Amino acid sequence: MTNMIYGTAWKKEETTRLVKLAISSGFKAIDTACQPKHYREDLVGIALTNAIEDGIKRDDLFIQTKFTPISGQDLNNMPYLSSDDILTQLEKSFYTSKKNLNVDFIDSYLIHSPFSPIEDLVKVYRTMEEFVQNGEVGQIGISNCYDFKLLRYLYDIAKVKPKVIQNRFYRESSYDKEIRNFCKQKNITYQSFWSLTANPNILKSNQVQELSKKYKKSVEQIFYKFLIQINITPLNGTTSQIHMLEDLDISSFTLESLEIDSILNLL
Repeated sequence: MTNMIYGTAWKKEETTRLVKLAISSGFKAIDTACQPKHYREDLVGIALTNAIEDGIKRDDLFIQTKFTPISGQDLNNMPYLSSDDILTQLEKSFYTSKKNLNVDFIDSYLIHSPFSPIEDLVKVYRTMEEFVQNGEVGQIGISNCYDFKLLRYLYDIAKVKPKVIQNRFYRESSYDKEIRNFCKQKNITYQSFWSLTANPNILKSNQVQELSKKYKKSVEQIFYKFLIQINITPLNGTTSQIHMLEDLDISSFTLESLEIDSILNLL
């Protein structure tokens, strides 16, 4: 999997254009969700179909989407009925995602956020395990999970272990230090979103500013490189092609361990 993912939340009618732009700029991984309130998954699908028609191989693309529980949906516009039982909600959402994205195989499928009762969460996870076992999904995981005990419980009961945790990377969760350590031990990819927006203080810090001058890279490039070097896969939602190209162009330098430590001390 790539070390940076293009995030498609809140792109609205611009989604197709921006996803095509992201792919042409070098992004190979795309994140979306079956949540019309915040994502146009159908327009992501058009962009992916166009890219494949233009010669990009499907196997070279990493497509990630999510099952969003009722708590995260607009009740007037969702892929299932509020009266559906939880597994019917999942099945309708999964079918809608495959139809929207025009694919038979989804590389990564996440629960968009934990929900209660826990018995329903487990039922959904168990069915997602079947998607993997049936060859319809490559890997499964969970997003917006800041409860380490819940994550560890899910991991312990899982037959198909979660391979992805996608969380907001911010001070209010202590930057998920405990969860990230667990991910490292268990070979789970930790994906971060809101990485730049939530951390203006870090981007403005003397440490990052000095590294920007030293490596002749933007502060955003420095921070993305830092995240990747500490085993975080960041989502990137920029709408600027200049920033897309810049943010992907970070393989030409490597931060030294002391430099990484200087930024870690800000977390």
